[in-house]
Amino acid sequence: MFDEPSVYDVLGIGFGPSNLSLAIALHEMGDVEGRPLAARFFEQQPSFGWHRNMLLPSAKMQVSFLKDLVTFRNPHSRFTFVSYLHEMNRLARFINNCDFFPTREEFHGYLEWAAANFADQVTYGATITSISVPPDSGPGDPIDRVRVNLASGPTGAESSSVEARNVVLGTGLVPRFPAGLTSDDRVWHSSEFLGKFQRCDTTKLKRVLVVGGGQSAAEIAHFVYDNVPGVTVTAVIPSYGYSIADATPFANRVFDPSAIDDYYYGDENSKDAFWRYHRNTNYAVVDSNLISDLNRKAYDEAVTGETRLRFAELSRLSGVRRRDDGVVVSIHSMLSNRTSEVDADIVICATGYEPMEIGDMLGPLDRFCIRDEQGRYRVERDYRLATTEHLRCGIYLQGGMEHTHGLSSSLLSNLAVRNGDISTSVARRAQSQSHDDGRVLQGLVPTGS
Repeated sequence: MFDEPSVYDVLGIGFGPSNLSLAIALHEMGDVEGRPLAARFFEQQPSFGWHRNMLLPSAKMQVSFLKDLVTFRNPHSRFTFVSYLHEMNRLARFINNCDFFPTREEFHGYLEWAAANFADQVTYGATITSISVPPDSGPGDPIDRVRVNLASGPTGAESSSVEARNVVLGTGLVPRFPAGLTSDDRVWHSSEFLGKFQRCDTTKLKRVLVVGGGQSAAEIAHFVYDNVPGVTVTAVIPSYGYSIADATPFANRVFDPSAIDDYYYGDENSKDAFWRYHRNTNYAVVDSNLISDLNRKAYDEAVTGETRLRFAELSRLSGVRRRDDGVVVSIHSMLSNRTSEVDADIVICATGYEPMEIGDMLGPLDRFCIRDEQGRYRVERDYRLATTEHLRCGIYLQGGMEHTHGLSSSLLSNLAVRNGDISTSVARRAQSQSHDDGRVLQGLVPTGS
């Protein structure tokens, strides 16, 4: 049990891997100015979950298990993936696999295990409705804290508010559909795939269309082909075939912590070069083993004369028309510059995500944020939004800063180091404010969390 502080030092919006890593970093930091920093997190989901609807059987992580929540920041932490394996009594068996890449399901189990240690700092089922200036702040007063308003409860009817000196935005991304499409019983996004697949009558699925050229699209096409007998899977791919993810050693250096500094302090030419040469390490690319497996299935069909796996290369979905027994999908080919129609029972859009809309979430605070010449938010090296002097509280980002910190800045690869930077920045700002005010900030957090 603990006393709720009147003002938190850190308020995290969202509690996925990013803010979970931050919670651990703050916990391991210990006391600042004679006390631990008070932190609270609010998560919209009813319980911890990370891409649950893409936890396909045997689907593997594309980053090493050493790029977990903590190791690159503190390899001695009790929250490493290795510590999890030891506690689950699977360490020896994992080592015997001789594999750096656990399944996605096992890594999710690790995340749940770590999150359970911070349950008393997280409110699940909470939706942030707005962020505002505290009502007791005068028009000309410096803003050293913000008020976060939220709705919770089974129906979302319970409203409350909390105040904090620092806010960390870790809300994740928003699913992106092709123009004109929204989710329904016939059109799915990859982010809802497993849940909808498990609820549907797969015996009635005869024609499934998968849109996208990245890892998720290839995994879903592979999964549906293997798990729905007799189904025809059509993969609509924007390129001339699946592109391989560059996971070679020199290319992987773009994910090193030092690459963040190289990108951040580089000029526009060097930043453009990062994207030009290394975009294929993460964006719209597929693991080589999965590409080979799909190609083998297509070749075996060529031998047998079966045509259950089809590819529409250099194509895009241009429209979907509903009817009682399914949908009619319009596919535009860039090869022939013609549009054709195919029937489908289900359309699955593995078409990626949009970045979070920071301005919508910040509301009236947005006017204090500084932008660059292209209208993008300026972000300091410690992941804090650059603001005018009037706004003294910290607003930190866990995503949406690729333009300042590079293509790996918000990925799992830099999770531990990024949250080490954020927690250190918060602590330094707390010390500075304490010294400036000549007092120690108030607030308590639970011990031994």
